[in-house]
Amino acid sequence: MDILDATLYLNLIRGGAARLAENRQIINDLNVFPIPDGDTGDNMYMTIEAGSRAHGETLSEMADMVSQGMLMGARGNSGVILSRIFAGIAKGFKGLAQADIQAFTKAMHCGVEEAYHAVSQPVEGTILTVMREGVSAASRASTLEEFFDLWVAGMDLSLQHTPQLLDVLKKAGVVDSGGAGLLCIGEGMRDVLHGRMPVGVADESPDKHPSHAIDLDAFTEDSELEFGYCTEFLLRLQRSKVDLESFDESVIQDWLASRGDSLVFFRDGSIVKVHVHTKDPGAILSKCREWGEFLTVKVENMTLQHHENHMDERFKRSRKSLGVVTVAAGKGLCDAFTEMGADVVIEGGQTMNPPVEKFLEAFKNLDAERILVFPNNSNIILTARQAATLYTDSLIQVIPTKTPGEGYFALANLDPELPADELASSLTEAAASVTTGLVSRAIRDTAEARCGDYIGFSGKDILSSGKDRMETTLSLARKLDADKADIFILFFGADTPAEEAESLHASFEKQFPRTEVILLDGGQPIYDYILVLC
Repeated sequence: MDILDATLYLNLIRGGAARLAENRQIINDLNVFPIPDGDTGDNMYMTIEAGSRAHGETLSEMADMVSQGMLMGARGNSGVILSRIFAGIAKGFKGLAQADIQAFTKAMHCGVEEAYHAVSQPVEGTILTVMREGVSAASRASTLEEFFDLWVAGMDLSLQHTPQLLDVLKKAGVVDSGGAGLLCIGEGMRDVLHGRMPVGVADESPDKHPSHAIDLDAFTEDSELEFGYCTEFLLRLQRSKVDLESFDESVIQDWLASRGDSLVFFRDGSIVKVHVHTKDPGAILSKCREWGEFLTVKVENMTLQHHENHMDERFKRSRKSLGVVTVAAGKGLCDAFTEMGADVVIEGGQTMNPPVEKFLEAFKNLDAERILVFPNNSNIILTARQAATLYTDSLIQVIPTKTPGEGYFALANLDPELPADELASSLTEAAASVTTGLVSRAIRDTAEARCGDYIGFSGKDILSSGKDRMETTLSLARKLDADKADIFILFFGADTPAEEAESLHASFEKQFPRTEVILLDGGQPIYDYILVLC
């Protein structure tokens, strides 16, 4: 087979999703830590499945829609990286109705580059390495079938080497879960190409959305243009007009700021997204063509918008200056964040990583000028940042909290009077000053514990273990120097009896008399206890 078109590309995506669905629990079980945090398979499946519902006439259109679907459905670090791989592939297919082996190979290399760019500090021995080495192994293929055969073989070999690149994998005796998930996707795509996994043809009929009715009487022959035009567009920078590698997009931003207001501006690769209010959209559009060509353009008369909005003015509320979005699991923990000042609590956490669209929905519903986001899980930080990049109607600042304890203490130290940059810095410092301990059951044997034992850990370090949950928690608190903390907050989980938690609380008060110990019913899954020391 020599040519890849839109239908075949979507079927490849669906084949990859189907193979991953069959193996998602196997991928989940490749977690390097002995508690149920292995949700890589679920995250990657939900990401690619969101892309498998795409529509498009040409290969370029289909790849863009697949990429957009994956971006909106991306969950966890592995899901976000997977979405960026296919975003890069889509960039490689840009403008193509079909692709031969040379164009396809180039697009796959674009996928590698985009994935590496998505991670601030790329780590080898992960999905990044598996993708890069797999594509490198297939780069000299002369047909699509040969490419997929070599790609899968190259990824398989690379995956087996990941424990040699990461000590944490070697110690756990597993390969990288993200790389394993990508290998499953590649195998499914290969089998579709070879006819071993038939997949239904994509439904090419686009969704029908009713158009919004415009009140033409709101702007008559005698009206004056009071509010100007809301002008939005995506501008693709052109190599024939600018040097993409050295071009400083602030040139465009500064010019737009001098010609309009309410400017929202960001650059993603060679695409510039602009929202600006102006009374002369023609001048704006004409000037911006000096740097590129438009992908989309929307110009709306704001006098019409003002008229429609004025009719419902009594239902409006003033826009908040500062809003807070956080992530938590468990009714008690969610309530604790709400009481601490969170406006929106997204349900999620360990094994339950929320997708990008959940954050975008929260941002839209909150509608604040500035929004602080507390992910409270290291595997959700990248998703939150991806959502922050996409949302342009508010200033979004992601505070990289890795545990509920860090998020809780940081939120307790929020000073809304501080400037944006200073506030984000102070909250990050507050989170970093917290020590968080977690207690859960081991789901497999390790050097420190047997399967079924309780383990107490902080970060990736197992500090205590045993058959008795209370003693394991007490030992963990001692290892974390709870006696030196000023405040000790103890959240007990959904599977922990309240009587036991109260008894443990009394023991802590007796053993650590100078420390204020606070007991709260977190109701969280996975963790029997969360210890927050500050």
